[in-house]
Amino acid sequence: MSQPQRVGFLLVDNFTMISLASAIEPLRMANQLSGKNLYEWVMLTETGQPVRASDGMLVTPDHAIHDCGHLDMMLLCGGVGVANARSRQLRAWLQQLSHRKVKLGAVCTGSYLLADAGVLEGYRCTIHWEYMAAFKEAFPRFETSNALYCIDRDRLTSSGGTAPMDMIMHLIEKEHSSALSTAICDMFLCERIRDGQEEQKVLLRHLVGPAQPKLAEVVALMEANLEEPITLDELAHYVGLSRRQVERLFQRHVKCSPSRYYLNLRLKRARQLLRQTSMAIIDIATACGFVSMPHFSKCYRECFGVPPRDDRCSRPMPRAAEAVPVMPKTDFSARLETARSEPTFASVIL
Repeated sequence: MSQPQRVGFLLVDNFTMISLASAIEPLRMANQLSGKNLYEWVMLTETGQPVRASDGMLVTPDHAIHDCGHLDMMLLCGGVGVANARSRQLRAWLQQLSHRKVKLGAVCTGSYLLADAGVLEGYRCTIHWEYMAAFKEAFPRFETSNALYCIDRDRLTSSGGTAPMDMIMHLIEKEHSSALSTAICDMFLCERIRDGQEEQKVLLRHLVGPAQPKLAEVVALMEANLEEPITLDELAHYVGLSRRQVERLFQRHVKCSPSRYYLNLRLKRARQLLRQTSMAIIDIATACGFVSMPHFSKCYRECFGVPPRDDRCSRPMPRAAEAVPVMPKTDFSARLETARSEPTFASVIL
């Protein structure tokens, strides 16, 4: 019988409990459902002393980092004020693990400490959206993503909340079987396992700041009018700007044109409908503002690398066939008022 994969969870002060639990529980359930000891795990802290989670819970570790023995994988659990956990000893230990070819990962804000140790150099990575700006400022050369999680060779990084669960179940599927990962998903009452291409849904104000209300209003109008797209001139008119002013706002703060941003919103919505409902592809195209199937397929392939039909065929249909409802047609003025009253999100592929 093969040895179980030994996973270390390194906890730092103010780590996020939900991210830790989301990463551990799939491992536990994999053992339970398979009837085999596929994984074992240990709790670590830098000194071996207890640390307090961000919810106030005090956790006593199994070992200090230098007393933990062999590890096949190590996940660093970050949280509030993660930069305060930096130390020379921690950097050296992470570098040693890297040299020994141990899989290294992080959840929530833990990627910051991996980057600080230099072990994310040349890897694609992600971090919780609330810490994304600070991460990019501190490590501008690193390839960062707004994805829920990134698995790049032997580096696994995840945003916060329940996203680590998706990452670990994806890993279990890769190392064992899709049947096992699906069974775990069922046990946890998860509708589906999100993939690594899905992005964190981030409030636009956290990306551009409160000083850009007009930009947020334009995006809100776009999001409220996916089925019947409105022109850039109309968008500019409704927010009291010129077309050129709107274009400048997008180029300066979102780094793309308004038309590209709008198209990506519609394509992202189409992908959600494709993967989460049983709607006909032609109906999805119509619901997302595309007037012809060839144009929809061309744009979809350019954005995601595969045509819509292949993307659907590569994934099992969810049990909840209408998980993403289609917004009913309403009067434009009503949609405008709804858009202005709701928070604006920016979670598209740019």
